[in-house]
Amino acid sequence: QVQLVESGGALVQAGGSLRLSCAASGRPFSSYHMGWFRQAPGKEREFVAAITRTGGSTYYADSVKGRFTISRDNAKNTGYLQMNSLKPEDTAVYYCAAAVLAGVVDTTSQYPYWGQGTQVTVSS
Repeated sequence: QVQLVESGGALVQAGGSLRLSCAASGRPFSSYHMGWFRQAPGKEREFVAAITRTGGSTYYADSVKGRFTISRDNAKNTGYLQMNSLKPEDTAVYYCAAAVLAGVVDTTSQYPYWGQGTQVTVSS
């Protein structure tokens, strides 16, 4: 199994940037595909971005494409989500998740391992 801990959430003004980190422990991080999801109050958890085990392929929700960048450093057992040009609608709790099996990347059911989340608030 793998344990995930997110960090880097904060209050930021619209147009600003944040970098979220996801620190993994337990089984080697390179064993897992990684995803980022977010959940705003009163809404379902939604897909943000995903990256394959080696970092060779990345996937993004249309709402963040061109603004967010997912990456990973397997030597450091850490994944990242660089968020630029933030908008108030990006406000949510952001979760990282890990999956062993490849397949559909944008559904929560694909990921058995989750972090506790980190709050991102974007003020207008």
